[in-house]
Amino acid sequence: MTYLVIGESVADIVRAPGVPDVAHPGGSPANVAYGLARLGHDVALLTQLGDDAMGGLIRARLVAAGVRLLDDGQSDVRTPTAVVSLDTEGRASYTFDIAWTLRPVTPRAEEVRHVHLGSIGAAAAPGAAAALAIAEALRGRATVSYDPNVRPALMGERSAALAQAERCVAAADVVKASDEDLAWLCPGEPEAAVTRRWLGMGVALVLVTRGAAGAAAYTAAHTVTAPAAAVTVVDTVGAGDAFMAAVLDALDSLHALAPEHERTERDARRERLARLTAPELTELLRRATAAAAVTVSRAGANPPDAAELRRALQAPVRTPLQAAVQAQVQAP
Repeated sequence: MTYLVIGESVADIVRAPGVPDVAHPGGSPANVAYGLARLGHDVALLTQLGDDAMGGLIRARLVAAGVRLLDDGQSDVRTPTAVVSLDTEGRASYTFDIAWTLRPVTPRAEEVRHVHLGSIGAAAAPGAAAALAIAEALRGRATVSYDPNVRPALMGERSAALAQAERCVAAADVVKASDEDLAWLCPGEPEAAVTRRWLGMGVALVLVTRGAAGAAAYTAAHTVTAPAAAVTVVDTVGAGDAFMAAVLDALDSLHALAPEHERTERDARRERLARLTAPELTELLRRATAAAAVTVSRAGANPPDAAELRRALQAPVRTPLQAAVQAQVQAP
């Protein structure tokens, strides 16, 4: 497997004003694995799924996309759920019913070139310790990415949550966080200060998503920003996960995660990450924001496949004002 993703799979029960509840397969790490598979990558997901209807829904979707499912051998787990409440603008808030009890496992290191972890799977005890230990054990060969994807209701006390998040940061080569993640983890600390501290901890590339305001990429040498693609939002579920999958896909194409010589060690790939040029970072953000735009234009965590992403990248660029005018014209 090229990619190993570690973390939760969650059935998202989407609740919007005036319409019946709809269940969608979700969970941030599961969404990233699904997004990578839809973009054509070899990916395995180490997760926990129950032998129940929601588990069957999630399992069927992931397997159909080509994701290989791994577990820790426990048979008495239940599938986590999250009620996703959407406001009138499509913004999501979450209420969780989840237990994360992952036990340590030992994937074959020679098969893994990149590990991704984050969200509840990297934060909630007792499973978070196992997830991080697996990533750390694979670091000699594999690069690592991390997305805190903060869920305050499950994070516990803020200082402890920040300490756990920064243990994951210290193990990672690529970190992606939203502006809301940073505001919760590091209240009052400017984005540039947080990213500078994380780069100082050994991260090669930090990415920050800012919703409708776009995204930024930080390395030791460059800071690059990009606007969000203009789109009519259905809901924002899974947007950050689609962004993350597209980032990994773009880095793969730049030989920053999957170099021409498969046996090239992690340090060489990490050096390539640190040497990404400003134009390369701009293209990376363009691809990632386009993937997020496709996702928010339709219901649930539904990232683009490779053909859909190509079409999105080839479409004429619209400004937010143009998008708003078009939406008004199309309105009944």
